[in-house]
Amino acid sequence: METIIVQLPEPVRPPVDSAGRPELLHLGPGDVVDFGRGLPGGRDVAIALTDPGISRRAGQLEAAGDYWRLSNFSRTVSYAVENLEGAGEYLTVAPGRLGAPVPFEFSRVVLPALNGTAAFKVFAPQHAYLGERSADGVGEQTVHPFALDPTSKYFLVLVALCEPRLRDPSDTALPGAGEIADRLRTLESCRGLTRSAVNYHIDYLAFAKLRLDLGEEGGPPADGGRTGAKRARLASVALRFGLVREEHLALLPRARP
Repeated sequence: METIIVQLPEPVRPPVDSAGRPELLHLGPGDVVDFGRGLPGGRDVAIALTDPGISRRAGQLEAAGDYWRLSNFSRTVSYAVENLEGAGEYLTVAPGRLGAPVPFEFSRVVLPALNGTAAFKVFAPQHAYLGERSADGVGEQTVHPFALDPTSKYFLVLVALCEPRLRDPSDTALPGAGEIADRLRTLESCRGLTRSAVNYHIDYLAFAKLRLDLGEEGGPPADGGRTGAKRARLASVALRFGLVREEHLALLPRARP
């Protein structure tokens, strides 16, 4: 099972795969990859950044347990790791710092470059959260198969998706991405939420957090059919296993009359 997922920088490699999604690099515990400008064409580094102001071997990522470490091979500049769910929260990795632990679930690694900055995104979908307090001394602690963070934006998207069925179990309609964005946009943390961002969170929930097996439904979209099937499957699993409950409706803004 992967520990982290790296979304490769779009200008370097083909921006999307054959299914229309960004190209991703999956790393499991102990995997190590380099990032930087590399040799011509981005060779010899897994995460290639083409700006001429980036060192050929600028740093390294290491997947650990349920987090990851970043090493900065520069002798002169710091790198920033932004928390994409943290409203401006970030940490700085000083020049020469090796193995700096990164606790964020959604991160953007930002390097100073000749043309502004260069960046790539890192996701840690296997973050563990305390579900039930285990009895002392009774074996190992149980790891929840669906580690969801109720304070995250993706969880708000999931609650908004499940809201109609939480309020009325007989309601089979599910809100679309645009409706979810409109529903959440009055929250301070979701002021800039767009339809495409909602779809991104839905993909993250479906493929990284709940690891849904959509089969043929995960193929190229046809008139929105794939997206609708994915939303339906996501809501079904979330409600069936109690990942979203009535009490979570309090996280949503007050419904408009």
